[in-house]
Amino acid sequence: MFERILYRMRDKVRTRDYIMRLHADEEREADGLSVLDVENCFLTGEITGRQRDKNTKEVKYRIAGTTMSGRAMEVIAKIGPTGKLVIITVYLC
Repeated sequence: MFERILYRMRDKVRTRDYIMRLHADEEREADGLSVLDVENCFLTGEITGRQRDKNTKEVKYRIAGTTMSGRAMEVIAKIGPTGKLVIITVYLC
């Protein structure tokens, strides 16, 4: 259902065309995750849901995947107005 947007997100991860919000970076560190874990979540994961932001009306997606060591994790992300992938938050499941 979300194959096209997932392909686009994966391409942006591969080319490092993304930004990680401060909140996402803090959550990443708190959970003991590396940037490679976050990237791996996109590359191994699937989009499990879509939400519309109440303020900006932009669409954001929940991606469920795994860390480099195989632990389950999720990422909330969107394609921003500049075309970059914006990682909003990350967490272990």
